[in-house]
Amino acid sequence: MENRKKVLIVDDEQDVVEILSYNLNKANFEVFTAYNGNEAIDSALNNLPDLIIMDVRMPGMTGIEACRMMRGSETLKKTPILFLTADSDEYTSLNALEAGGSHFVTKPIRPSILLSMIKELFKS
Repeated sequence: MENRKKVLIVDDEQDVVEILSYNLNKANFEVFTAYNGNEAIDSALNNLPDLIIMDVRMPGMTGIEACRMMRGSETLKKTPILFLTADSDEYTSLNALEAGGSHFVTKPIRPSILLSMIKELFKS
């Protein structure tokens, strides 16, 4: 059986999670989902994804706070985290990267372009 890459999608907007999940499943990724920072940490610790795609602004714990906590975990500290957010200001992107994010992409983004970026990420 083929070893599929595991991707955790974290966003408080259900339609975003559904669209990304659909496209990643179709591209043969194993997909896990979460809708806030706390769920993201729990899911990441339980499923040990190869990549986390996470929104910045979510109710409760933000993606940046969740990223900081994940970076403190021995099992998650090297997992790539791609921030996907509607916030395009320099301060937000800098905060996300300083918290340990690997990449920062602004919404909206075509699923095909995001998929291409993810495949490229796994090549390196």
